[in-house]
Formats: sequence, structure tokens, C-alpha cells
Amino acid sequence: MSLRSPVGRVLGLGAAKEGVEHWWMQRVTAVALVLLGLWFLVSLLALDDFSYAVVTDWLAKPVNAVLMILLVATAAYHSKLGVQVVVEDYIANNGIKIAVMVLLNFLHVALAALGIFAILRVAFGAGV
Repeated sequence: MSLRSPVGRVLGLGAAKEGVEHWWMQRVTAVALVLLGLWFLVSLLALDDFSYAVVTDWLAKPVNAVLMILLVATAAYHSKLGVQVVVEDYIANNGIKIAVMVLLNFLHVALAALGIFAILRVAFGAGV
């Protein structure tokens, strides 16, 4: 016997109506990170050396810059999802929990923006 409503069973939603989406997004971003991480590793291993000029020339290619931006954005989002679970599980006080989540959300957005800005700066030739 299930305590879930018929609509909840059809949609696959839990009591909070969002846990399944969060779980799926963690898995989807994990798969994306594996694929992007493999691309990143193979691309770096294909370089002749890791000098500044070689790496900036590599990052200046549009495909590499776009994939690096996707890697940074996906890593930031995946990290945000993981940290959110830890905060929700281990901080009991609701006021502190909300404050920590807001701070961590701002931190993740700021780090992603800084990473993407750095990639774009190098890709467009201003990375001095």
C-alpha cells in the first residue's frame, strides 16, 4: 500500500515535490563532468608542453573555450547541488540553514562567473 497520491505516482514526485529532480540533476551533471573531464584530460595530454603560450593558444580555439566554459559551469552547479544536500542534512536550525544556503549559492555563482570570465579573457586574447 502506497501513501502517495495517484498523480504523485505518475509523476514520480516525493512528498517535497522536488527531491527526484535534485537527484536526477546530480546524476546528469556527474555524467556530464565525466565526459567533459575526459575531454579535458585527453586535450591536455595531446599538447606538446604546458607553457603559457601553448595553453593560451589551445584555449583560444572556440571549441576548447566553449567546452571549458561548460566544464566550469557544470562543476559549479554539481558542487552547489552536493553542498546543498550536506547543508540540508546536517544543519538543524532553519535560520542558519537558509543563511548558509544563500551564502553558498552566491559563492558558487561568483566562482563560476570568475572561471568563465577568465576563460573568455584568455579566449579573446586579453589574458596577459
